[in-house]
Amino acid sequence: MFYIVKWQRFRLFAIFGLILTFLISCTTLSPNLNTQEIKFWTIQLQPQFTNYFNQLITDFEADNPGLSVRWVDVSWSEMESKIESAILTETLPDVVNLNSSFAHLLTEPNTWLNLDTILSDSVKNEYLSNLWQASQINGKSFGIPWYATTNITIYNSQLFQQAGLEQPPKNYSELAEVAKQIKEKTDKYAFFISFLPEEFSEVLESFGKMGVTLIDVDGKAAFNTPTGQTVFKYWVDLYQDGLLPKEVLTKGIQAGIDLYQAGEIAMLFSGSEAIEAISENTPDIGQASEPVSQITGETGKKSMMLMNLAISSNTKLPDQALKFALFITNNQNQTAFTQETNVLPSITQTLENNYFQNLPSNASTQDKARIISANQMLKAEVLLPQVKNLNELKQIISQNLQAAMLAEKTVDQAIADAASEWDNL
Repeated sequence: MFYIVKWQRFRLFAIFGLILTFLISCTTLSPNLNTQEIKFWTIQLQPQFTNYFNQLITDFEADNPGLSVRWVDVSWSEMESKIESAILTETLPDVVNLNSSFAHLLTEPNTWLNLDTILSDSVKNEYLSNLWQASQINGKSFGIPWYATTNITIYNSQLFQQAGLEQPPKNYSELAEVAKQIKEKTDKYAFFISFLPEEFSEVLESFGKMGVTLIDVDGKAAFNTPTGQTVFKYWVDLYQDGLLPKEVLTKGIQAGIDLYQAGEIAMLFSGSEAIEAISENTPDIGQASEPVSQITGETGKKSMMLMNLAISSNTKLPDQALKFALFITNNQNQTAFTQETNVLPSITQTLENNYFQNLPSNASTQDKARIISANQMLKAEVLLPQVKNLNELKQIISQNLQAAMLAEKTVDQAIADAASEWDNL
């Protein structure tokens, strides 16, 4: 009888243990068993912003007893592959920082929470509508916009005066005319833009600005059109007419920065943060530099790069993960982050702050650049297509465009070959 009772008690303990194990496995716990842990990945924000995020996490944990955040920062070069691996192994963290270049990862089926099912319209409306749309796939919201960057044009006013130019160009048609006049009057180049495949984003964005759809809804090449041929010819003509440095085919963006700081080109297409670096590195060039809006085409489109936050569909803490993502992107925290990092916010209230809208009476060139960047945000778009093989697309168009620039192919042949290579891929 004693053995029977003992065995029954053992079975009860075993069953209780299995139930307890199941309950624990259904909840993400930190080493402190009373605390639920949110796993959070970002892209290359350490060590520059380590203190900011440590304080952010401390504030969140203080406001939410029983929750902790484990923050992991991943390098830019590794992030895409790590996310892809985590998707395959179902080991995604609860909250993931995605970049607009990685937006194709949002198309992975059943990977991310559909935010439309858990967020009210009033919450969505706190964000810039164009940024929220850029975080959607097929009309469904899988990302919360976090912060963005957008290029401006920085021009050397002294070189423009020497060339007899009063205003910098606003669009690509004016850019070609300005490039010709600067070359004729000063024997210098108007600008530098890289055609290397790995640094081809700016050239690729010019297709969208000039009205070219790169990829159709079926993923096939859509750029072999009369408008696409016009864009190919635009860049080919600039190069063959000697209006672009030969190094555009062999060197990257840093070469353009070096040439601008040396006074050898009249314009730089970069983020507003470049103004400060130019002023520090070459004070004379910095003093002559003025910021204006980025170059666009007939469409009037402006490009941007967007960072957003996505929540894993496998998270055991969906409500808590969403709460943390909304905390990161709220007005107070975006105000602090954007002023510390020189990026642009996704919350309308933050963008309407005096810091982004009103120039101080003693405005610096950096202040002017920030206001110009902020004003572009209302209509900025992610112009690079959201496709998995974006790097291959860059390489295919870059190589064929370079072949036309070097007269190894006609424009018609180069664009036809590019379209065929992409479709075969």
